Amino acid sequence: MIPFRVSFRPGVPIFEQTVYAATRAIVAGKLRPGDAFPSVRALSRELKINPNTAHKVITQLLTDGLLESHPGIGTVVAQLPRSTAAERTALLGPQIEALVVEAKRLSLSVEEVAAAVERHWERLTPPEDEDTGETR
Repeated sequence: MIPFRVSFRPGVPIFEQTVYAATRAIVAGKLRPGDAFPSVRALSRELKINPNTAHKVITQLLTDGLLESHPGIGTVVAQLPRSTAAERTALLGPQIEALVVEAKRLSLSVEEVAAAVERHWERLTPPEDEDTGETR
């Protein structure tokens, strides 16, 4: 069983949609560091995608540092890397610009955009364990 869902939409490459869904599951805490990630065969079978596409997805997630490959164990979710605020902001630059352009096209205010971002942020934030205060 694949630990994330993908609802394929026409017009967007299956590869991109699958990488996004897996990334989303990792950052939302549905897949935690050390959790096993499905093999190429399992990903291909469960999502009904070409094995070459499944291999490309896993390769991209490895390149992005979201997965680690361990001989004899398999592919597991990596600990999210630590980086400086400037590095993180630079990585988000193109996406932030695209968001701002689209928001301006729709005549949204900065407050409306911030509120929408905050709602999505909260939705993707893993809940804390009430006993330990750690994220689950």
